[in-house]
Amino acid sequence: MDLPRHFVERERHHRIHNPIDATKLATLGAALRLPAGATVLDLACGSGEMLCTWARDHAIQGTGVDLSSAFVESAQKRAAELGVGGAVRFVQGDAVGYVADEPVDVASCLGATWIGGGAEGTVALLRRSVRPGGMLLVGEPYWRRTPDDEVVASFGVAPDEWTDLPGLVARFGELGCDLVEMVLADKDSWDRYVAAQWLTIRRFLDAHPDDELAPQFREELATAPLYHVRYQREYLGWGVFALMDR
Repeated sequence: MDLPRHFVERERHHRIHNPIDATKLATLGAALRLPAGATVLDLACGSGEMLCTWARDHAIQGTGVDLSSAFVESAQKRAAELGVGGAVRFVQGDAVGYVADEPVDVASCLGATWIGGGAEGTVALLRRSVRPGGMLLVGEPYWRRTPDDEVVASFGVAPDEWTDLPGLVARFGELGCDLVEMVLADKDSWDRYVAAQWLTIRRFLDAHPDDELAPQFREELATAPLYHVRYQREYLGWGVFALMDR
């Protein structure tokens, strides 16, 4: 089992597969005040940038799990590049249902709460790996502006699947969690995540005009920029929320 090829090719050059840039990722790492030696499990870790940079900057130890063999390979190379290969390891596999062998200080899932069927299920999954008094990190979208039916339909979600930021914070409280920190994406963060895909797609099309992905990518490049500026960066917020059980 592996991640679909179109997703891997689209984000092949990304180090962070979410709308959070390197500065905000560093801000989050500092804000959590993790002691040296803290253990972190990151489910759907992508290319491992969070674990690798936090191992370098905060001396954490971590395990990342991701479905993409290409992203896991990138994570391993990044760990070697930063000299933290002894502190972090990366596992290619399905994060759905993954539980750490030993309780960790921080259990994380950023931008892939589908692994638990949504935020509630993902919180429940992360709880199975975190020690008492530990921390959960959840990356989740929310509406920046109140959407009409057309906007909701454009994202392909159910009308009640996402809420606004106060609603999301309230939802975490209903799950028995204290929200103890958060770092939110801004429009520039969205641009760096989404717009960077367009150049990758264009270079792919130039190099592989007859590839089976070419028609899909050609259509995407023709439509994705307008969709992004009309809907995504205007309506959709995203953040990483640090939670502790009450």
